[in-house]
Amino acid sequence: MRAAIGALALGALMAVSAGASERRVLSFSDLDAWHEDDHAAALEVFRTTCPLIDAPEWRPLCALAAEVSDARAFFELFFRPVLIEDGTPPLFTGYYEPELAGARVRTARFRHPIYRLPPEAAGGGLWLSRAEIEEGGHLAGRGLELAWLEDPVEVFFLQIQGSGRIRLRDGSVIRVGFAGRNGHPYRSVGVELARRGLASPSQVSAATIRNWVRANPGPGRELLRHNPSFVFFRELDAMSPALGPIGAMARPVTALRSVAVDPAFTPLGAPVWLEKDGAAPLRRLMVAQDTGGAITGAQRADIFFGTGEAAGEAAGRVRDGGRMVVLLPIEIADRDLPSGG
Repeated sequence: MRAAIGALALGALMAVSAGASERRVLSFSDLDAWHEDDHAAALEVFRTTCPLIDAPEWRPLCALAAEVSDARAFFELFFRPVLIEDGTPPLFTGYYEPELAGARVRTARFRHPIYRLPPEAAGGGLWLSRAEIEEGGHLAGRGLELAWLEDPVEVFFLQIQGSGRIRLRDGSVIRVGFAGRNGHPYRSVGVELARRGLASPSQVSAATIRNWVRANPGPGRELLRHNPSFVFFRELDAMSPALGPIGAMARPVTALRSVAVDPAFTPLGAPVWLEKDGAAPLRRLMVAQDTGGAITGAQRADIFFGTGEAAGEAAGRVRDGGRMVVLLPIEIADRDLPSGG
């Protein structure tokens, strides 16, 4: 989704102490429906990125994970469930990999580009805002267009998701992934839509935003520019269609097993137990394998729902509370965190 990985060793060790107001070691019996999950499925996902956590407390566990057969016993023997809270309410949302019609060259139908990362924005610092990029024509005519889409609002949501599949007229597919951003913070267009009185907070969804922007093209483009963050893409070559998009750990993410988190609190690569409430409760062991500009806070997570329209509809309905518990190696949990009920 959404960002390149960096300094995993530091993140894995420091995230649990950065800014958290309360950290408690729990027991596995405290986790709702823990015994009912498919721990083997979670272990398979954990194995894909565990070797990328370059920290001494994780290395022996990653080696053991490659050989262990009893997944539940593995997690219970070598990890501690840790509840990390920072005083803000838990919020769980969903994201997905869009599949959109498009073209490699501009046509009468496909007129809205997605761009490669320009050299002047490659340093990771603050660059031009979304409005400045779109209104100033700073990217036009430079050969940075990666593909062309039919609808500017789909360009916007592709940037929010950070990856996607673009189906061409000949049936072939371009897979695109996150290459960089302009350095501006993410601002929620849905919150702004509600603030302007154009929709109630309970009505705001991706579909609401799409419909309003399409019905109001001029004001709609101005609304989208409320979010100054702008994402650039790269083409992903030779990826199996069965695999999910590339996450922040440079590995494919897995539907309903991968989550995007705030690495200031949750180490990338760590298993996390998610207790999502709402209309469709979810109790599942997942792996923190992605990040996102809107994903900030100790109890904030974005669940990857898969690829295509159905996944998008499911992801768009999720805005729920609950609880997220991080599984940390025993050495880290017992050394750094107080225990409690």
